[in-house]
Amino acid sequence: MVIKMHVIHNLKPIFNKNSKILILGSMPSIKSRELGFYYAHPQNRFWQILEILFEIKLETKEEKIKFLLKNNIALWDVFKSCDILASSDNSIKNYKINDINYIIKNSKIKVIFCTGKSAFNTLSKNFKTDIPIFYLSSPSSANASKKLETLVTEYKIILQYLK
Repeated sequence: MVIKMHVIHNLKPIFNKNSKILILGSMPSIKSRELGFYYAHPQNRFWQILEILFEIKLETKEEKIKFLLKNNIALWDVFKSCDILASSDNSIKNYKINDINYIIKNSKIKVIFCTGKSAFNTLSKNFKTDIPIFYLSSPSSANASKKLETLVTEYKIILQYLK
């Protein structure tokens, strides 16, 4: 039996003053929280998508952070805390959102991308900004109906904002 639990987001945002795009997930999965890094579940396709788009191989946490900063990509999550059943975004209730303005005020963010419906819908409803917010399909293996090739094509939009 899986129990709904209250989870507090404990990963720091990854960004610097030159970050141009902000990619927001919802809440780190159980595996990501356990491993202490974003999209850390081996079946999550987020890093694989970026590797294909940028023609690079990213093995370690340090390589991934360096890659994000070098390419002006900020990474964080929408939820600061929430009640969640396992890693299911559809079960999220009683949430607080992260202070997204903190990144915006300390960088050059010109667009926000949300990876998944929960992140996109919650941010759109609770965060007022003139910065465009785009929806990207979840790279989670739970979204198995989307093939990797389809996700890569969809995520290509981020490249035009990094020029």
